[in-house]
Amino acid sequence: MHLDGPRRAQSAGRRGLAHPHRFGSGCPRLVLLASKARRVKNAGFETDFSPTGPLLRRGFSGRATPCGQRPFMTLPASPATLEGQIRQARPTLWLNPELPTPSPSPSSPPADGPPGLGLADTQAAAARLQRFAGLLADLFPELRGSDGVIESALLPAPRLQSALGLSPELGALWVKTDHNLPVAGSIKARGGFHEVLQHAEALALQAGLIEAGSDYRVLGQSAARALFAQHQVAVGSTGNLGLSIGVMASALGFKAMVHMSADAKAWKKDRLRQRGVEVVEHLGDYEKAVAAGRAQAAGNPLCHFVDDERSESLLLGYSAAALHLRDQLQQQGRRVDAEHPLFVYLPCGVGGAPAGIAFGLRELLGPHVHCFFAEPVQSPCFLLQMMAAPGAHPSVYDAGLSNQTEADGLAVPRASLLAADLMRQRLSGVFTVADATLFEHLVLALDHADLRIEPSAAAGFSGPGQLLGSPTGQAWLAERGLRAHLPRATHIVWTTGGLLLPEMDYSRFVQRGRLSLQGQLQAAPLVRTALPA
Repeated sequence: MHLDGPRRAQSAGRRGLAHPHRFGSGCPRLVLLASKARRVKNAGFETDFSPTGPLLRRGFSGRATPCGQRPFMTLPASPATLEGQIRQARPTLWLNPELPTPSPSPSSPPADGPPGLGLADTQAAAARLQRFAGLLADLFPELRGSDGVIESALLPAPRLQSALGLSPELGALWVKTDHNLPVAGSIKARGGFHEVLQHAEALALQAGLIEAGSDYRVLGQSAARALFAQHQVAVGSTGNLGLSIGVMASALGFKAMVHMSADAKAWKKDRLRQRGVEVVEHLGDYEKAVAAGRAQAAGNPLCHFVDDERSESLLLGYSAAALHLRDQLQQQGRRVDAEHPLFVYLPCGVGGAPAGIAFGLRELLGPHVHCFFAEPVQSPCFLLQMMAAPGAHPSVYDAGLSNQTEADGLAVPRASLLAADLMRQRLSGVFTVADATLFEHLVLALDHADLRIEPSAAAGFSGPGQLLGSPTGQAWLAERGLRAHLPRATHIVWTTGGLLLPEMDYSRFVQRGRLSLQGQLQAAPLVRTALPA
């Protein structure tokens, strides 16, 4: 390439963005109006992804300029540039080049992923949770009001939308409040509860305690508890999955053991011990805690190990959320079709929970659902896996990252291969978020939507800005024919934990977020970004 090639490419990118006809007619202006804090935060946003490197696939590429300047497209970065950006832990947006373009027959499933896994499996998981609803209402007073149904509200967030800088011309912001799920207090409730209940159901069927059509409340009686007490349920966790598994297993009468990594919060360990759960603490990270738990369970034939990296039962339990969300959207009059796209932003650790939800949504609602995973800049394991060459299984440590983040539930060095394979042709993209932004958005969620969330639950709130406010995202929206439909779009940020967060910890998070917002306001002038009409 000639030395002046990059300059010509950038100039062409500027011309393309300056003429909306290059993206198709009828495209709305992209205006990030709203709060001072968000405008300033956008000034530091940057994306740039490359074509193939040693472990990388080809993807969309672009760099966002500071707000108030005209954005432009860049040439794909070299592998060395990409490596440098990952190592520098910059907030990044990657868009999946393997996502199929919607076809006239949207019900046709992607070709990859576990064989035979489909919507029927999601429906079976939901049916299992319903069979246990009566027993759950008996076991947990928090569930009596919902007749044992474990679900969260879908809430409109117009004030938070304004605070985040999302113009109504770009769609409506909603929040799926899994941070408020009863009993376990996090998104892990559905998947974790489902796997424990599936194991309990199998044991009870084998022992003749229940049969098809039985009232599952008998599994709370002494005969079932005596059976379950002979068995152990174990899991490796950074915290929230451990809470989910430990709480449900102990409530049914199982011996429960949770292997917890060094970054798990002390209050989560204390809460499990109060429930009678054995907590085994490990000096290493999530991956080492899971490996230790897996090895321990292998030596005990009466131990069922809940493997967050490999479990279809967990993943399908999470996917059951799609059925309830579909009903909630219908109740709110929010359509999902080619002219009414749905964008969903999901915090991601090892990948099981967001992949399960994304799988369920894509199977149920089709290709007009666009799911994006959110990861900390120091722990982008799913991003690395989605960009990896076939057969590779990279770790964030391979990229020189620390895997250190206040979003403890997302501090995972290596992604689930099961989840990554399932997402290969279903996931729209992945974006990364700095810890400072997590705290800022935690505060904005409190001030503008009265949402009390933990830092990891705030990861998704960066999604709309990164998708709609960057050249990378704008080009992708244009290529997929979505820009003209943005005024009718629904954006759902999925919050994942916070209900059980101790007040002292939460107050510290809020204080840190307010200090960060004040620093942002003092550091930069007010700006706004728009696509030319």
